[in-house]
Amino acid sequence: MKSGMGLVRRSCTFSFVLVSFLTAGAWAQQPAGRSPAEQQNTAPTGLPTAQPVSPPAVSASGVVSNSEKADDPSKDSPGKSTIVTLGPGDLIEVNVYNVPELASKVRVSNSGDVYLPLIDYVHVEGLTQEEAQALIEKRLVDGGFVRNPHVTIFVDEFTSQGVTIIGEVGKPGIYPDIGEHKLYEVVSQAGGFSQNASRKIAILRRNQPDPVRVTLPRNLADDVSSNVEIMPGDTITVPRAPTIYVVGDVGRPSAVLVDNGSLTVLQALALAGGTNKTAKLGASRIIRKGPDGGVTETKVEIKKMLEAKIPDMPLQADDILFVPVSGGKIFAARTFEATMTMATAMALYTVHP
Repeated sequence: MKSGMGLVRRSCTFSFVLVSFLTAGAWAQQPAGRSPAEQQNTAPTGLPTAQPVSPPAVSASGVVSNSEKADDPSKDSPGKSTIVTLGPGDLIEVNVYNVPELASKVRVSNSGDVYLPLIDYVHVEGLTQEEAQALIEKRLVDGGFVRNPHVTIFVDEFTSQGVTIIGEVGKPGIYPDIGEHKLYEVVSQAGGFSQNASRKIAILRRNQPDPVRVTLPRNLADDVSSNVEIMPGDTITVPRAPTIYVVGDVGRPSAVLVDNGSLTVLQALALAGGTNKTAKLGASRIIRKGPDGGVTETKVEIKKMLEAKIPDMPLQADDILFVPVSGGKIFAARTFEATMTMATAMALYTVHP
């Protein structure tokens, strides 16, 4: 009986193993099944592999930066950089937090160095305030003077970043140029142009041997192209306008400014009030000083110019236009006056018996 039951158990076990083996073989021959979730998450075949998209870089201020512009600095605008650096002549205050003994107020030397307690000379020329602060902190740490120092720099005078304006302006001097400024803004800070200012301005820049020449329009609002950008360290020269002197028998002998670049004989006479009746127009002359110091005289026939028989003559800076007095006209005028006086006296004598 026991042997019969054992035989039955062996038969059932063998049958179960055989069925499992056949089922596993059939399952291996068929393609692997996929769950609906797996079929949805699986990318279709034949498509390119997706590339990860890197998030845009965000600065500490929360502004999203332009990666393409950061990779290629040449695409930046060619305008002036607003980064302000230290230079010779700048007066700075250096403070170390919680260490008042190290506070110093020093001026940057011509070599670009400042002397500070404990750490000796520090070269700060060409560094921004943040870079100079980091350098001083490093020197304090390397020397073992202060642990975890916090250095702050305050600039009292930005002499190296100033703009010098001289010449025919209201208040010539040195003006700070922190940030971006235009020519008209700097001139306005200097009190504007004087009445004798020339329209041709020269701007001398650092490390540039040739100055930048700017010709101002008569009305500054008509042409903004002359409102050029001013860089730190520029020297703006506003010269006096060329002057022409009109003397002699004219209405208002005076010095005439050539503010439009050129002036002719008739224009200068008009500005001087014209000639008087006793002027000898045919004997007028231009007195001109040469480059060697010599003086030359050029005869000018104003009467023929007024009659359009000869062209008008241009004048140069520092020319003297002399219009002499006609002796004959004076004699005739005085004779006429004497005659009129005598005739008036006789008329009065005749009227009164």
